[in-house]
Amino acid sequence: MALPIMAKATAVWLVDNTMLTFKQIGDFCGLHELEVQGIADGEVASGIKGFDPIANNQLDSEEIKRALESPSYKLILKHNPSAEGETKKRGPRYTPLSKRQDRPSAIAWLVKFHPELSDAQISKLVGTTKPTILTIRDRSHWNIVNIQPVDPVALGLCKQTELDAAVKKAAAKIEQQSEKISDDAKIRLVSTEESLKENEVSKIPASITGLESFSISKEMENSETSVDAESLFNLPNNENDEKT
Repeated sequence: MALPIMAKATAVWLVDNTMLTFKQIGDFCGLHELEVQGIADGEVASGIKGFDPIANNQLDSEEIKRALESPSYKLILKHNPSAEGETKKRGPRYTPLSKRQDRPSAIAWLVKFHPELSDAQISKLVGTTKPTILTIRDRSHWNIVNIQPVDPVALGLCKQTELDAAVKKAAAKIEQQSEKISDDAKIRLVSTEESLKENEVSKIPASITGLESFSISKEMENSETSVDAESLFNLPNNENDEKT
């Protein structure tokens, strides 16, 4: 549910300037009914100046009239078109000065016990930079001798839920990559009969199949019709044989 800006100051103004019930004011400002009652009694928000929601275009006077007529009616925050589509940008994690000296130990622990985490994930968890992570990975950090791996959760640099979520995400990414590699390297297994048939087919290309018999018949024809040249010069002389 959208809440008005300066919710507590708005509640102070509504308590001082309207006759709305504590529940109506609490529902509109995101406060508990007893907290609104504490504002009315002067026990809560005693030093806060009231913030007019009507003058700041967060509430219509007609909306207050409807709420006064019906105690069960809930105030509706006025729509602000200029705020539509705005998202809060998350910047880098802020690390207190007292804990910044513990970041190298946290990085060393993550690098040692969770090598599946990327530099970007480690940087997001402990609020450090990628060059610092790289110097600890290759042990070129200026104070690497004195750095001892310590759980970042124990150091208060991140929550256990954040660490578990990062490890789970990294493991899923590695598993997905390994499945892709195994699919690419998968070999088709065939039976012995199929492999023998493939070998027989590969020995004789289809384009010259049947030419063996043709070549053999050609050789036979050539052997039958071929004449030795020397035999032509050794023919018997019929005239000499008759004279002798």
